[in-house]
Amino acid sequence: MMTPHSPLHGLVTATHTPFHSDGSLNLTAVEKQAAHLLNRGIRMAFIGGSTGESQSLSLDERRALAQRWAEVAQGTSLRLVVHVGSNCLVDARALASQAERLGAVAISALAPSYFKPRDLDALVACCTDIAAAAPSTPFYFYDIPGLTGVNLPMVDFLSLASERVPTLAGLKFTNSDLMAYQLCRHSHGGRFDIPYGTDEWLLAALALGAKGAVGSSFNFAAPIYQRLIAAFDRGDLETARMEQFRSVQMIRILAQRGYLGSAKALMAMLGVDVGPARLPNVSLTPEQMGLLRKDLEDVGFFGWL
Repeated sequence: MMTPHSPLHGLVTATHTPFHSDGSLNLTAVEKQAAHLLNRGIRMAFIGGSTGESQSLSLDERRALAQRWAEVAQGTSLRLVVHVGSNCLVDARALASQAERLGAVAISALAPSYFKPRDLDALVACCTDIAAAAPSTPFYFYDIPGLTGVNLPMVDFLSLASERVPTLAGLKFTNSDLMAYQLCRHSHGGRFDIPYGTDEWLLAALALGAKGAVGSSFNFAAPIYQRLIAAFDRGDLETARMEQFRSVQMIRILAQRGYLGSAKALMAMLGVDVGPARLPNVSLTPEQMGLLRKDLEDVGFFGWL
């Protein structure tokens, strides 16, 4: 029987996996990452996802990362969602089982993306297999077709999976299709939790009823989104739009030189060194880091924090 479920409401930060300069895992940095989130009012972290470069980590590294985050979060108000998805379902089940033992508030899994599920039946079978390894932990399917190449109708997924995955809690919806988002939100009378996952579209999702968001840029720009949500909640759309446009400008600058490498460089600028990106993602050169800082300063980014 699944334990009582705390929805993924508010800002859920998709954290970076920290590496040493030689590319090896740097678990000592997790304590500083967690303190940084807590100091900025973040109370939930999504670890080992896309931002966490999970598909570039070994199974042992992913286990060690989850273990360290659980140790650091213990005794604090920080709750953990563990991404367990993998091309290898044996690995995904092992990660799901570990996450439950560690007390994660939820697990999430994206679709296998090398051998892709050809239809909803195959995708739901994958999710059923993974979720069964954590029978007391809420399960969120992680829909991110831009990275997995698996683009199936999520409203139909919810209908089929609700019959076969007892722990199904909802979707991490990282998709700009806001028509599909509305269909998912209203599925089964609004039973499912559908946190939104595209930071630069957050205001649109809020307008359509989103209660939570899972995002990578919350690592370094949480105040922008906190002000955005507060403005939306009090009906101040002009301010909410301004904050959303700040997010758009920031993300556009980061994407120009490779989003993940730029995001990790920005974390170092803010005093939380999470090291380089791991190939096939690329890190910034010192010259590129200088240009990144200048571009961010030019739009006023550091004053937004």
